[in-house]
Amino acid sequence: MSIVQLSFAAFTAVGLLSIIGIVVIVTGRGPKNLNWKKNVDKKALKEDKSQTNFLEPDLPKGETETVVDEIEEPAGESDGAVKLEEKVIYEEISEEEAGVTRRQFLTKALRISFGAFAGIQAISWLGFLWPKVSGGFGSKIDAGSIEEIKDQLFQADGSVIPAFIPSARAYVLPLDQTAAANSQFSSGSTVADGLVAVYQRCVHLGCRVPWCNSSQGFECPCHGSKYNMVGEYFAGPAPRNLDRFNVSNVNGRFIIDTGTIIESPRAPGMSVKYPQGLSCIALTTEE
Repeated sequence: MSIVQLSFAAFTAVGLLSIIGIVVIVTGRGPKNLNWKKNVDKKALKEDKSQTNFLEPDLPKGETETVVDEIEEPAGESDGAVKLEEKVIYEEISEEEAGVTRRQFLTKALRISFGAFAGIQAISWLGFLWPKVSGGFGSKIDAGSIEEIKDQLFQADGSVIPAFIPSARAYVLPLDQTAAANSQFSSGSTVADGLVAVYQRCVHLGCRVPWCNSSQGFECPCHGSKYNMVGEYFAGPAPRNLDRFNVSNVNGRFIIDTGTIIESPRAPGMSVKYPQGLSCIALTTEE
């Protein structure tokens, strides 16, 4: 199982557990949904109840009005004082007047949060299962006219500067027939009309590998891995060659298929000479 599959499995498990937790909170259903009064010491419960009425059931919705009546004492028992008796009268009011209680507000807030979370999860899963297949990385990219690319690659002094294609995240470089015949990719579809497309990412830890014009190769500034012009391994901690893509010539256009990344082991022999000059990493270190 690949790292991507493991990551997706872990992501799915966390998402499901989160959804279950939110459902339990919102509905109040769970293995520990017990009557909390049974877990309180009876003595403490009695003392609390004698001081406050917070354990009493919820009173009916409505406004209360306190009415005080004077009660006369029977004849012969009057001592000149008046006893008062308090009565509570409940007056029903509409839901508009009552407004939203705190419990209703929290319940609605949890439901909205749960819905938003579930929606985000669904969108992310769909995006992972059905990635973008047109108009970006992961699809077939039109890098341009083959003749124009070749004119851009070769410089007046005989050196080569690769054509970088941002949408494909790839460098396009030349590979002549002689070098292609000696390359481990001679029988594959990674060469078209003497051109190859090399992935910009270093196979060691994923840094973007810049081009070194003086050595005519790729040199990673992160950990010093070096590759020749067509991405074949030369030195450093990288485990293999630079990855590349399948390419094709479609009506004179150079098409890079970024849907599949081609991995290859270190080449037994380099098909293109490297280095052809001073190393950019060595120059930087000397400074």
